[in-house]
Amino acid sequence: MTKFKDNNYAFVDSQNLNLSIRSLGWKLDFQRFRKYLKEKYGVTKAFLFIGYIEGNNELYKSLQDAGFICIFKPTLKYKDGTTKGNCDAELVLQTMIEYPNYDKALIVTGDGDFYCLVNYFIEQSKLKVVLIPNGSKFSALLKLKHLRPYLRYMNELKNKLAYIKKRPQKDRTS
Repeated sequence: MTKFKDNNYAFVDSQNLNLSIRSLGWKLDFQRFRKYLKEKYGVTKAFLFIGYIEGNNELYKSLQDAGFICIFKPTLKYKDGTTKGNCDAELVLQTMIEYPNYDKALIVTGDGDFYCLVNYFIEQSKLKVVLIPNGSKFSALLKLKHLRPYLRYMNELKNKLAYIKKRPQKDRTS
């Protein structure tokens, strides 16, 4: 007897995910998060959309080592010192490029800019879930009645997904 194997893809709005989780008071362990996506939702590929900043290569490598396919967007640095790398268009485009390759899409965001994409996926029976990083603070567009059955929240996942700084092992040299 062959077990049904899901082939779902995740599309992760990394800025929304990171800022939302930090607003909850914890830091996400991306390696644990990738494993969670695979085990809970049958995610075979996970695309992470992130602004590229020179000097963050260790971060990007760790995300790739955790199993994410990073899609980079050049960032702009403003006079006030802030950096912006809005990846919304890249996320939408990648979901469409990959459309024939997956069974269902899992969108990780609380950003209402993705309402039209989420709505389209529902119409096409192609949406697995929208994983909202902070269920206490996300776009009202994603709260519309017909979307509610697809919404899942990360607020209660701290014990499963929080980054725990590893202590160095006891030095056994004398």
